[in-house]
Amino acid sequence: MHLGLDAINLEQGGMLNNNHASPPMYIIGRLFDIEENAGGKMARSKVEIDKPKSEKVEPFKWQFKPRFRRQAFGWKSQPAITRIKEAVAEIKKVSKKDPNLAAEGAVIFIERLVPAIEQVDGSSGSIGTAVNNAIKTLSPIIAIALAKETQRDDWLERLFNAAQDDGYGYLDDLVDYWGDFCASKEKASQWADDLIDIVRSSWSSDPKLRGYFKGAPACLSALCKAERYEELLKLLELDTIKFWHYQQYGVRALASLGRVEEALRHAEVCRATLNTSGAQVDAVCEEILLSFGLKDEAYQQYAIGANQGTTYLSTFRAIAKKYSHIQPSRILVDLVNSTPGQEGKWFATAKEIGQLDFALKLAESSPCAPDTLNRAASDFVETNPRFALGAALCSLHWIAQGYGYEVTSSDVYKAYQNALYAADRLQETEQVLDILKKRYMQGNNFVTQVLARELGS
Repeated sequence: MHLGLDAINLEQGGMLNNNHASPPMYIIGRLFDIEENAGGKMARSKVEIDKPKSEKVEPFKWQFKPRFRRQAFGWKSQPAITRIKEAVAEIKKVSKKDPNLAAEGAVIFIERLVPAIEQVDGSSGSIGTAVNNAIKTLSPIIAIALAKETQRDDWLERLFNAAQDDGYGYLDDLVDYWGDFCASKEKASQWADDLIDIVRSSWSSDPKLRGYFKGAPACLSALCKAERYEELLKLLELDTIKFWHYQQYGVRALASLGRVEEALRHAEVCRATLNTSGAQVDAVCEEILLSFGLKDEAYQQYAIGANQGTTYLSTFRAIAKKYSHIQPSRILVDLVNSTPGQEGKWFATAKEIGQLDFALKLAESSPCAPDTLNRAASDFVETNPRFALGAALCSLHWIAQGYGYEVTSSDVYKAYQNALYAADRLQETEQVLDILKKRYMQGNNFVTQVLARELGS
């Protein structure tokens, strides 16, 4: 039996007055199933009330998320490195449209990262480098997001727990950004208050209390962000080892107080302590001097040490970009002078900035990679045959001296052919052949063995 809503009193079980204009707004006209009981009275067997449903927002589906499950990767590092780079690229892409969503994605990624790669072989250092680069890239995304206080508190808790649970050291650099993660002085001060007593205990002279605390850099970074510099300096006095990872915050604090010379002196004292990276000290000191507009002093004292890249060319580019007011030729000369006995290593850099004569002089003065010289000769044999000839002859010279990585006969032939081709362009073929015969017709070196037939020995 079916009755309409206007015939049922939902609260009392009785009948609605027909004068009622309409049912409540949250009830929309549906029929109720009514059945008679044995006494002839009506009873509800089923009542369904439709209330307005709030629209459900589908959570953003990160492509990287299922790929970073626990122990997702085996011992090979390359698959993990590839996935890390893909995840960072995905988060960066989202940050252009939705910074807060990107920050949430960065936190999710960091939370899942270490459990996913814990089986990867890190002996080569490549996976560690990939993680450090990812943290360096994602940290600003988390820091600048305009999140609500509750959201940022959630991020901070999750990041701190991830760093504390990391038993491999992959996330050691994460806590160095803690002041930036806090985003405000007030939030940084709260975190500093929560951590400072633990840091004091971990640096206590009492051996029963003293120990290692992963959150120490987070506390120091928070104190810096909160501009509690004097308190920070007093706390660092407890660090009797003068560990640079901690003392760098003291150097920054002194600089922020305007005591630049004292900051630099303190940095130099820390340089002499155990396990201190000179490059890290140089980087902080350079940053301080540049922040005070002292570009010339920063260049003269710290630029070379602070900007060491993975290659000689990348080192030059980093310095030239940062100190654009200095002539590239001067920067190159300073770099060459900083590595006595390795002048040939700067050949590619000199070639890159168009200093071709200087490049040949460098290649002649100390060993230079034959494959680098062969590429240079091939590239310039048409446009600058004189330079190409010099590079080809240098290549043969260093191969004959035993330099080069996995050198084969093809490397020798390539240098030989480049030399003859350049000589032909210069109309000096006979002279070049005479030089080659004089050098390589006799002897017991690899070039002589390979070119025996060509040189008629």
